[in-house]
Amino acid sequence: MLSTHTRPAIAAAAATTAVLALLGAALPSVAADRRPDLSRFYHQRITWSACKGEGMPPDLECGTVTVPLDYARPDTGTLDLAMARYRATAHSHGSVLLNFGGPGGAGVPVLAVAGKDFMPLTNSYDVVTFDPRGVGRSSPVSCGQGTDEDTDTATAPAGESDPRAALEQMRKTAEQCAKHSGPVLPYMGTINASRDLDVMRQALGDKKLNYLGFSYGTRLGAVYAAQFPDKVGRMALDGVDTLTEPLTEQGLAGAQGQEIALEDFLGWCAKDLGCPFGPDTRSAGNQVLQLVRTLDQEPVPTPLGLPFSGQDLVGAIGQGLVSKQLWPLLEQALSQLVELGDPTGMMRFLGPGVAYPSATRAGGALVDPQDVPADNLVAALMAVNCADDPDRPSADKITGDLARLRDEYEEASPVFGRYRLTEVLMCYGRPKGTDFIREKVKNVSTPKMLLVGTRGDPATPYRWTMETARRLGSSAVVLDNRDDGHTGYADSRCVREKVDSFLLDGSLPANGSSCGPDRSD
Repeated sequence: MLSTHTRPAIAAAAATTAVLALLGAALPSVAADRRPDLSRFYHQRITWSACKGEGMPPDLECGTVTVPLDYARPDTGTLDLAMARYRATAHSHGSVLLNFGGPGGAGVPVLAVAGKDFMPLTNSYDVVTFDPRGVGRSSPVSCGQGTDEDTDTATAPAGESDPRAALEQMRKTAEQCAKHSGPVLPYMGTINASRDLDVMRQALGDKKLNYLGFSYGTRLGAVYAAQFPDKVGRMALDGVDTLTEPLTEQGLAGAQGQEIALEDFLGWCAKDLGCPFGPDTRSAGNQVLQLVRTLDQEPVPTPLGLPFSGQDLVGAIGQGLVSKQLWPLLEQALSQLVELGDPTGMMRFLGPGVAYPSATRAGGALVDPQDVPADNLVAALMAVNCADDPDRPSADKITGDLARLRDEYEEASPVFGRYRLTEVLMCYGRPKGTDFIREKVKNVSTPKMLLVGTRGDPATPYRWTMETARRLGSSAVVLDNRDDGHTGYADSRCVREKVDSFLLDGSLPANGSSCGPDRSD
């Protein structure tokens, strides 16, 4: 999936070197006597202490797990990954590990803000999350946004009239990402993130991985099930990602879904006297599009003096649309921008970072929260999606298809089309990604897994749930959430109860059973 987070993730926020070496370490078929020695990583235990920092709940504990930078060559360097947990309130049966989506979403700040949503799980589990490699405090990647070398290419190529100029912008962006991300960039991707999960499982003292993944986190869970089928415990996947569609198709589906979600939001907003676009929904849509175009031509300054463009606005709106619980905040932030010219509220939807550190990382150690780059979410999203995708069309192919793709994306969504197409194009200039996910993640031999698909999901279409369930095979059990919004756990009492029952008691709903559109709010 290209660019989504679960509702808690938004609430919390408000590769130019080859990666093919990953594959040898990732494939389960490597002979045992040829596998690198990973014993020192599998023998560690996590030391927990109270989380430090403003806004951290007093009962949230933080810790660190160390993983190899390169699983094929574990002696070449290590990474520290930030972790956090709420301890079980009763007798603990181990841990349940949470991933809130992305790719590029940091888990620790999400659990700090949205922990109450998961408190029922503490009846049996320590509820644990983490910042994946390259994300948040865990050696965050960056493309240098806000530095003197910022080429302002993160959102430009899809709008460039000259295809060759667009390719040059993409190539420069790939170079900047490599320069500002440090040594972790070539080792990004879901293959290595899944291996990190298994190190965490062992460090937590769990024989099996109990897991709840949202959005992109469902891709991560599916890959883990393929790599470590005998280590899968109870696994629930909500807002199921595709395992087979190319990025071009993912982006088009995302643009279409977000356009529908925007129309729904504007219809809701029009009923409120405080809506900055007035009471007419059609006029409101035109006003949003005009605001995007105006800001692309004349960006407004942020409090740090950096430009906030129309494409920045599109990215922020997209994050704010994932759940109706966020709509009041989105309306307020849009009013602040339209009426005062202040983008501060909208910036909160783009990620927690405000700093722009250099590319130097201190040996894979955790960075301080204030030093997470402002563009980390977008940079990590591109790094992971490109590492997971084997398609690298030639320059001639891209230049020949660009006009057609631009028309298709803008027809799918006048507001989101250009932004989504840019995300797809940004893999140009990066190494070819793995084909492991498309070719090997299927017919997994695991215990039953619960897959939740929401009919009106603007980010992960319901058909992806059904396709992925067929792909995974007989282990997949589908819960049909007949509602809208991205993922079901946060908004649907029915979904939450069924997921919690499965994780806590092993009680699975019948395959194909459904939840109606009841709301927990």
